Amino acid sequence: MGDLTERLRGHGRRMTSQRRVVAEVLDGEHVHLTADEVHARAAERLPEISRATVYNTLGELVALGEVVEVCAHGRATRYDPNAHDPHQHLVCSGCGLIRDVHPIGDPLAGLPAGERFGYTVSGAEVVYRGLCPSCASRPPHA
Repeated sequence: MGDLTERLRGHGRRMTSQRRVVAEVLDGEHVHLTADEVHARAAERLPEISRATVYNTLGELVALGEVVEVCAHGRATRYDPNAHDPHQHLVCSGCGLIRDVHPIGDPLAGLPAGERFGYTVSGAEVVYRGLCPSCASRPPHA
């Protein structure tokens, strides 16, 4: 079973069939699914799973710190199970595809002390935007 399933067990959570199937759907590299996509894929494996159960399970996973919500401007929230490996996101401005990327350097180093306004800064989210190869190869709309 995948890493997310094992991490859930580490929290002492009972592995219900609903939790297991949501964790299985989220397992893998570069997974950034919307709640509706998680529900559709989970229902293929467990037809009786409700949309509310998927939303509740995703909320539980976020609260536990095992899944991160990714918000791309103007698009549905996506859920990233890669919560423990520091990374940033590369988002296609055309189709919304999201990839995990690992830039070199500390993004916090780019924020000078004078721009921190007394905050104790604990993290930074950098989103790289552009067109994926598929969107870049399409002719522009006239």
